[in-house]
Amino acid sequence: MTIYSRLKSFHELTVDELYQILKLRTAVFVVEQNCVFQDMDDKDQKCYHLMMFQDDLLVGYSRLVPAGLSYAEMAIGRVITASSVRGTGLGKKLMEFAIDYCQQLLGPGPIRIGAQTYALGFYASLGFVADGDTYDEDGIEHVEMVKIG
Repeated sequence: MTIYSRLKSFHELTVDELYQILKLRTAVFVVEQNCVFQDMDDKDQKCYHLMMFQDDLLVGYSRLVPAGLSYAEMAIGRVITASSVRGTGLGKKLMEFAIDYCQQLLGPGPIRIGAQTYALGFYASLGFVADGDTYDEDGIEHVEMVKIG
């Protein structure tokens, strides 16, 4: 079992990579979390896409969002791992890569996320701090969190 990552801008993605991204996002956010929402939000084209593969299968993904597109700060969004790799540490590795790539590609500064409340401890372990009240997004409780520096 080989795990490797790829980071690409939207226009560098192959059709197969884009298909796998949208398939995984739909499997987790729409089907697994039973959440009907418009996933394709016209932000993907302006973002970087971090993909984690196990052999040739996409098993982890996050979107690196430039400042001003979702929040005033740069952001990490659409963070997901396939159910087959949960509990293996891949999610933490995915986020560590995402944080490093944000700072390399988008510059120094705070990183903001909209975290599902069940994952607050996970994101806190990576240096994120809650910043605001709980809010409902598509039927799921979230809290904005920020990582300084």
